Amino acid sequence: MLHWENIKWVVYAAVVMSNHVHVIAQTLPLPDGSVFNLSQIIRSIKTYSARQINALRGQQGAFWQDERFDRIIRDEKELRQKWEYIRHNPVEKGLCATPESYPWLYEKG
Repeated sequence: MLHWENIKWVVYAAVVMSNHVHVIAQTLPLPDGSVFNLSQIIRSIKTYSARQINALRGQQGAFWQDERFDRIIRDEKELRQKWEYIRHNPVEKGLCATPESYPWLYEKG
């Protein structure tokens, strides 16, 4: 996910789970005033990473969940709620004891 960091988007928090990811990110502006397309960024990341993971596992086919849910975070309270959800998702799924011990959690700064 950080391949496009400061090129197409800024990632503030992310967690990679077994077949999906959660991310808080902001797309960056293009010279014409529009912004990079979030769907295209996500598609490129899912396509590349699925190929790499499948190659390592000697498998083929779909890896990530097919659907995508996105939303605009509208205020500081909602940002904190979503950030805490991302941090604690691996703990709630029994993958680690604390958010900090999960190797696939990224938090900016």
